[in-house]
Amino acid sequence: MQLYIFLLITVLLMVKPTINALFLSKLGADHLPYAYLLVALIAVVTSYFYNRAVKKYSLKKITTSTLLFFSASFMLLSFLMYYSLSNDFILYSYYLSVSLFAVLVTSQFWIIANMVFNAREAKRLFGFIGAGAIAGGIFGGYITSIIAPLFGNRVVILIAALLILFCIPILNTAWKMRIRKLSTYIINQRKTKETEFTPAYKLIIRSKHLTYLAAIVGVGVVMAKLVDFQFSDFANRAIPDSDELASFFGFWFSSFNVIALLIQLFLTNRLLAWLGVTSNLLILPLGIALGCLLFLTFPELWVLVIIKGMDGSFKQSINKAGIELSILPIPSHVKNEAKSFIDVVVDSIATGFAGLLLIFVIKRLELSTSYITVIILLVLFVWMVLVYKLREAYFESFRTNIHRSLDTNELQQHKFQKSSISENIKILKNGNESQILALLERLRDVKFSAFEPHIINLLDHPTHKIKVAAIERLYDFRKGTAAEKIKKLIKEKDDELVFKAIEYLITHTNIDDIKLYETYLESSSTYIANAALLCLAKAASENDKLATKFKLHERIEKKISTFIEAGDVIRKQEVAELMMTVAYAKELKFYSFISANFNNKSNYIVKHAIKAAGVTNHAPFIEPLIAFLAIKKYNLRAKKALKNYGETISKTILEMDTSQYLNDDVRRHIPGVIESFKNRNAIKVLMRLLKSKDFVIRLEAAKSLNKIKSKFPQASLDQRSLTKIILRESTYYKNSINTLASLKAAASKAAAIETETTDDLQVDLLVARESLIDVLELQLEQSLECVFKLLSLKYDHSDIQTAYFGLKSEEKEVKINAIEFLDNLLKSKLKSTMLPMIEYHIIDSDTYHISSFEVKPMLETRALPLLLKNRGSKMKLAVLNVMMHTSEMRYIKLIMPLLKHRNKKVRLFAKYALDGIRANKKALTLQ
Repeated sequence: MQLYIFLLITVLLMVKPTINALFLSKLGADHLPYAYLLVALIAVVTSYFYNRAVKKYSLKKITTSTLLFFSASFMLLSFLMYYSLSNDFILYSYYLSVSLFAVLVTSQFWIIANMVFNAREAKRLFGFIGAGAIAGGIFGGYITSIIAPLFGNRVVILIAALLILFCIPILNTAWKMRIRKLSTYIINQRKTKETEFTPAYKLIIRSKHLTYLAAIVGVGVVMAKLVDFQFSDFANRAIPDSDELASFFGFWFSSFNVIALLIQLFLTNRLLAWLGVTSNLLILPLGIALGCLLFLTFPELWVLVIIKGMDGSFKQSINKAGIELSILPIPSHVKNEAKSFIDVVVDSIATGFAGLLLIFVIKRLELSTSYITVIILLVLFVWMVLVYKLREAYFESFRTNIHRSLDTNELQQHKFQKSSISENIKILKNGNESQILALLERLRDVKFSAFEPHIINLLDHPTHKIKVAAIERLYDFRKGTAAEKIKKLIKEKDDELVFKAIEYLITHTNIDDIKLYETYLESSSTYIANAALLCLAKAASENDKLATKFKLHERIEKKISTFIEAGDVIRKQEVAELMMTVAYAKELKFYSFISANFNNKSNYIVKHAIKAAGVTNHAPFIEPLIAFLAIKKYNLRAKKALKNYGETISKTILEMDTSQYLNDDVRRHIPGVIESFKNRNAIKVLMRLLKSKDFVIRLEAAKSLNKIKSKFPQASLDQRSLTKIILRESTYYKNSINTLASLKAAASKAAAIETETTDDLQVDLLVARESLIDVLELQLEQSLECVFKLLSLKYDHSDIQTAYFGLKSEEKEVKINAIEFLDNLLKSKLKSTMLPMIEYHIIDSDTYHISSFEVKPMLETRALPLLLKNRGSKMKLAVLNVMMHTSEMRYIKLIMPLLKHRNKKVRLFAKYALDGIRANKKALTLQ
């Protein structure tokens, strides 16, 4: 592809200076605006027939035909020049043909390049391909300066025509090697199917991305033509001799291309990586703007040479790469048509518009060509605004491509949509149980009088759960609401309902509390008596006199004795209610009744034992409550119970984690406990947990921070600390990649030399290695997820989520789009650190050679100690398992400290590993 563009630009730089010099010397600069207008007219007509051909024939046939046409045209020009048959009509015709050649064949080349390379490959290779174009410009300029004086311009044109023919076999080779293989794949990547002809201009209008891109190209062409006219006019006036003028143009065009080549080789890729695709497009207009300001101060030819130099060098290097890369997110079937239209029609119409400006503003008003500089500055301002708009559209195109390729269920966040009042009332009246309960939960703290009668009516609902929920909502209305109805519910045979009813009468009515206690504590119904006792314990926690008056502790002691004697006869609801009574009573001597039920066969009783333990805030209950975090059915209750201990529980948990006292199943739930506090201190603690050695802890801490941030967007995080944590996590990620590659290499090497005489020890070692690799691969995925959770705290959550799901897609093209999306989203430091590693891990650089990340493999004897030292308990166990099946005595020194590790399993495996290494070494010595 580089040779292809080299030849095309060589031809262009051979024919363009020659024909331009002939045109200016015979017709003068005054004819340039009219030539610009004719270029626009011819281009529109050419585009019409070209687009029809695109629909009917393949791109390969069209490109080949275009090359043959221009080759024949330039051969004809050489013939006409040989016989001195040129006139004004011929000069205009070939000036137009060179303009069309410049936009048409280069446009076709970049379309083919876009078909061959994806977004990441393009960003890496387009700079070098562009260097080929610039090298062609240098070669074309210099070969013209050598051949023209010796053999004449007609020979230059003839050689150019022959060079065009060499492009055809190169095109056929590239098509056969790359595009033919990718054709089916590219078709599958198309997201929409063409069912009818859609004009290219409509495709551009429908897409903001293409609209802004077309506008930028158009504005750039207008600017370039104005600069070109000003440069040509000043040069023609300063150098009237046509031969000297041709030499002047040839020298500077070649020099501009030398500068462009240097920029392309040493700056373009760096600037693309640093600034991103769209920000790169600002360099050219900013440079021209500075040159124009200089020209307003010194209106001389040397300043115009600088301006033209910036246009010629930046345009063919930095700006060209930016333009070609900025169209990559567009689907290929749209891209093929739109790009041709932009490169040919938009380019030419903009050329015509520049001609009109020159005719009606400069000539008609009889202004000096120096005034063109003011117009250029206005055009540059529009250009920079359009680049800013393109950045947003470019970003959105990648986001859209990723969304189209993913299951929308993965990305959609289900949010509650507030229903209208009438719909809510309809649910309260006629909804099913789950609908009513969900609505009553959502109506918490909503004091809207329209709901009151309907909530009161729910007290007659046949479901006890709904009655309980309705009583809870009545607290939001005036005191004593529906008291009589609630009083009747006390006779129901449901412990929770009876408790809620009595509690409501005591706390939210004007009925005398003492009389209620006297009545209900002595009730013959266990439902009523137990509920009243629980209400008394809750109230007495803040009123010791009440506890003394009704002998709360004596009543509890009697109840416990009765329950112990009765055994299994007692209902589980009664046991649960008594545990809650004990918890609120805050009497240490009764707490054994709660702890005794941690191991109860009934899940219902265990859940209430956990809840009661949380109410007590008793320190010895912390350890068993943390242990319950690892059991799924009790996890939520355990979190709520631990939250009751207040924020000081965070310090206790951190100490336990630091000492690695906790097992892995419990660890992952610790951040969730801290998250439940949802305050500034919780954020601080979670940020500390992000520094843990344990991958799971870090991942869950990042998830918890995201949850807090989503619920409280105003919550502030220290961005500098967050960046450091992300970079630290990236280091973990990098080390995991290197270590994984090292272990896989060791495993492959061991498997390759495995023979029939392989003993049991070697087999065990292979199995242990595979197990370690599995753990490391899991941690690598966890580390990647953690990185993205952390990025969600720094950047827009939905954008990062989109990129993450894109990377996890099965389609390679979606992964590449996701990486390009990140490339434009992340800032330079994070981008340069993370993207190469993500490319390597996700896209498999061994196959596609996309990533610049270089794996640094190490010996297994170095990799294992690093894992043992810097990872959590789970990794330590896997590493010790591998060491156990080796005879490496150097490991003993590393294992010895683990005999005193806080984690029981680690201590045990450390002992096994030491015994295994010594036994293996002894056996090896005896052989």
